[in-house]
Amino acid sequence: MDETKPKCNINSLFEAARLEDRYLKICAPMVRYSKLEFRNLVRSFGTDLTFTSMIMADSFCQSEKARQNEFTTNKVDSPLIVQFAAKNSMDFLSATEMAFPYVDGVDLNCGCPQRWAMVEGYGSALLKTPELIADILAVVRRNFPSTFSVSVKVRLLPNSLKATIDMCRKLESCGITFITVHGRTPVEKTNVPVNKEALKEIKNSLLIPVVANGDIFSLQNADLMHEFTNCDGVMAARGILSNPALFAGCEKTPLECIQRWLSIATEADTNITYQAMHHHLTFMAESLLTRQQRIVFNNLTKDKQRVLDFFREEFDLKSQPYDHPPKLGCTYDDTAYRQRMDATIASEVVNTTDYQSESTDGAYFTSRMNECGDHNIKEDVDFMDGNLFEENEI
Repeated sequence: MDETKPKCNINSLFEAARLEDRYLKICAPMVRYSKLEFRNLVRSFGTDLTFTSMIMADSFCQSEKARQNEFTTNKVDSPLIVQFAAKNSMDFLSATEMAFPYVDGVDLNCGCPQRWAMVEGYGSALLKTPELIADILAVVRRNFPSTFSVSVKVRLLPNSLKATIDMCRKLESCGITFITVHGRTPVEKTNVPVNKEALKEIKNSLLIPVVANGDIFSLQNADLMHEFTNCDGVMAARGILSNPALFAGCEKTPLECIQRWLSIATEADTNITYQAMHHHLTFMAESLLTRQQRIVFNNLTKDKQRVLDFFREEFDLKSQPYDHPPKLGCTYDDTAYRQRMDATIASEVVNTTDYQSESTDGAYFTSRMNECGDHNIKEDVDFMDGNLFEENEI
């Protein structure tokens, strides 16, 4: 059985949208939430392009357990871009090689402002060294077909707009397919409005497609962003998490969307956790539930059937058979990575005899596993790419 997927040319998607005077509607990479099941849901409501959750490239390279935990896909999960957090070209290249059969492009995260990422040199920390970002992107661009998308997600630099434009031009010169720009600096909180003027200037300064990100809570927000900046795509995070039907023009999550999510989470070939199922429903149904209903729902025991009973009793919703193709049995060849790692370690005169693919889970994967116990939604949301909520908001 062929477990690869047909490829989608992301460049052609942008070109088709340009010719039709429209923009691509894009679901952002969100840690814990941009999983296969949620990607399937948002595509059914008008989303053109989806990203995986941000995945640590070193964990993906080192651990089969991490790969199986962090990435799942199926035959219709396209167009799809996998986003990696990496701080060197070896990890980014090796992770891309392993994911290549199953995705249409790869994206480098240079926008995550979380403290853990900054301390470790990932995400927004890379913005201090545009030359390193350029090197990481260029290495991957040289090693893959031009039809395979290579992109990067950045934030505005704090010193000047000119510096941001210069950085974006440097990255453009690497031959990347497109660039996503979040319209805030790494230190600006979500109560600071997105700088649309800056996004417009960046778009006018580049030849490659530019995706605008930040403060998209409705289709009207997305339309206005496109009209003002002339951007080629609009990416939603917080807005689409609360309302997966955002790009379909729905002002709030319709009951049909919740019905569809219940069906995906219970009827499809999926191993979605109770935690993920419950959290998504918490976000989706927030505007539909009374205060008392929210209290009841948030205190349900960890039992999917209790969730189904709640929505059947309160809204007459039931899970239905759902056409969700089975997951692909993804296999990954880590031979090239092992060889690179052995060569790197050997050059440092370090013993490599004990090196194995699963010798470590990597920091990110380990942190995820440590959080499998009881924890509140605030902690999950804070861990997303894009700093969806600040620590004092919930």
